[in-house]
Amino acid sequence: MDPANPVRQVNDHRLTQVQRWVVSVLAVTTILHLSVGLVLGALFLDEDEPVSRFGVCVIGGLFGVVAAAVGRLIHQKPLPSLWLAVGFVPGLVGIWLVLAGVTL
Repeated sequence: MDPANPVRQVNDHRLTQVQRWVVSVLAVTTILHLSVGLVLGALFLDEDEPVSRFGVCVIGGLFGVVAAAVGRLIHQKPLPSLWLAVGFVPGLVGIWLVLAGVTL
């Protein structure tokens, strides 16, 4: 072994853990942006069609659950968790705003 040219370990556990965190943060934030975008889009819909506004908020909440599930899967954790319930937060906030009559 030459000290001036060290050979990097290919199966370095710390490196794969960092890669997992980077990928999971990127995936979860990207999908959460989609979820929040759908909820904001629901607020731009016509007030005369509240069912469609609720529907888009529910879809936004489902994408939030998908974001939480993707994060759990990347870290190889069991899928059933309370984190999946946290994924519904954007949809629930959107439904609350629709019920409050907020329009943009």
